[in-house]
Amino acid sequence: MATRQEIRSEETKRAILAAATELFAKRGFDAVSIREIAKAAGCSHTTLYIYFKDKEALLHQLSKGPLQSLAEQIERTLADEALSPRAKLREISRQFIRFCLGNRNMYTLFFMVKASRIDVEEPEKELQALRTHLFGLLRRAVLLALPEEVAEEEALAFARIYFYTLHGIVGTYTHSEEPLDSLLERLSPTFELAVDVILAGSEQMMTRSV
Repeated sequence: MATRQEIRSEETKRAILAAATELFAKRGFDAVSIREIAKAAGCSHTTLYIYFKDKEALLHQLSKGPLQSLAEQIERTLADEALSPRAKLREISRQFIRFCLGNRNMYTLFFMVKASRIDVEEPEKELQALRTHLFGLLRRAVLLALPEEVAEEEALAFARIYFYTLHGIVGTYTHSEEPLDSLLERLSPTFELAVDVILAGSEQMMTRSV
């Protein structure tokens, strides 16, 4: 059974994370200070440092769980033998877009803040490693949907195009106030067509290079 001190400590940590989430979403990561987060959480900045060494530690804590859950969802789809490679790519695209649009206020934090190259095999920071892992899963889904003879360098280029397209779709609707289900119902056919266009274009490019 947790002690009163442990319960209080956990409540303080949750309050800090909640305050950071709200402030980062409203004003952006760089514009918010540790002192402002502490004040909004109802504690001192020295207390905050007991739980998180800096803002990047807060960013990681806020992003880790959701990004891991998304990665696990995508991994299950990749492992689903009942789906064709193209069907897997469509489903993974839906999952990614739903996740991003369902977390519109945190989208930039999850994917853009303190980001580095997504094709680096061993990123130094844990959050970037999660982002890179997600890109690797998307890259794998694209590769499965393309003809077997595609070269590794071409596969990376096509995966990047696909990745940029997904983020372009999400970025278009990041500030939309339309409810998630309504937005997805209205635009899902366009999203699926975008996947088909990317694959068709990739296949056409490969045909020309032969």
